[in-house]
Amino acid sequence: MDQIRLSALLLQLMEWMLKTQDDLTGLVPEILAALGGRRKIALYGEMGAGKTTLVKAICQYLGVRENTASPTFSLVNQYSYPEPDGSVSLFHHLDLYRLQSVQEAFDIGLEDLLYDPWYCVIEWPQIAEHLLPGDIVRLEIENLGETERIIRVRGERN
Repeated sequence: MDQIRLSALLLQLMEWMLKTQDDLTGLVPEILAALGGRRKIALYGEMGAGKTTLVKAICQYLGVRENTASPTFSLVNQYSYPEPDGSVSLFHHLDLYRLQSVQEAFDIGLEDLLYDPWYCVIEWPQIAEHLLPGDIVRLEIENLGETERIIRVRGERN
């Protein structure tokens, strides 16, 4: 079995339990390490599950200095963060909840963002599911109660 398939298989078995929101800070490095260098993430979960909170925690870990917020109305937020070598990388945060068609996903430049070298995290990706690259990481946040969550990797397409 080649390394890429083995990595994908191991990723499909990943699951993290959060008892409180504070647990997320310590979990982000583990989640990012599990991605195996992949930077495209489709993020699933019901309203209020903590999708934007996860994105904020990832941005904080990476060193984003801008105020991170939900792109519900702007659709796409772009942040920058410093790499260890001093260069600057970008982080795209998308929220497709309000989109009515795949054409609207094209209009906001989704396809370009999916194939650039930067992080791209997409909340509510369902409308553009067939546009997502095969190696995108699908993370699902399951709400178990007021503060408890499970974050798991979903290997399949909807």
